[in-house]
Amino acid sequence: MENDPRTMRGELALLLVIFINSLGVVLMLYSGSGISAVSSVPYAFNQVFPVLSLGTWTYLFQGLLVCSLFVLRKRFIPRYLLSFVVGFLFGVFIDIQEAWVSLLPCTIPLRVLYFLLSYGALSLGIALSNRCRMPIIPTDLFPRELTDILRAPYSRVKIYFDVICLFLTALMTFLCLGEVRGLGVGTVLAAFTLGKAIGLTGEWLDKRFRFVSVFEK
Repeated sequence: MENDPRTMRGELALLLVIFINSLGVVLMLYSGSGISAVSSVPYAFNQVFPVLSLGTWTYLFQGLLVCSLFVLRKRFIPRYLLSFVVGFLFGVFIDIQEAWVSLLPCTIPLRVLYFLLSYGALSLGIALSNRCRMPIIPTDLFPRELTDILRAPYSRVKIYFDVICLFLTALMTFLCLGEVRGLGVGTVLAAFTLGKAIGLTGEWLDKRFRFVSVFEK
């Protein structure tokens, strides 16, 4: 049949998600437009308590999100623990990406390019994670599962989740450091539009790919 979706292994998609999303987070921060909303809370902790790296604070925050899902579901779900393992790898990759991205030139035109690339990377990475049929990064898992729990549209839940993360980041850095750090025009723009961009990217993926994995029912 014409235009049949191609089959893609979810395991491969998950590896792409870890690489793409960690790169998107670091590029957005390096662009000077602010950090992505989902990484803003770990960034705030890193600024207030710099003894731990951004990657370390990232998987600690993701562990908190996994625990929150256990509470909301009121039961133990083993695949959520696997998501934490994926979140740990994501945190490690953030530190790796920071090491080489920091060597890139940083002119104003390139900063704009870095932001656009980061926005596109996060849109694709999160859309892939929602479809790969694998345990996914907790910051991607949380809004997806909350969508199911609340029976609400994903784009709306994603926007609320991002905005709450931004509020917590602004509050924490202001109270502890006397100034708001990590938030910029790019951060706010992504927080209010990324949910929609992820939805559109997901529709594009659905027309072209069908995902299968060892976790598929």
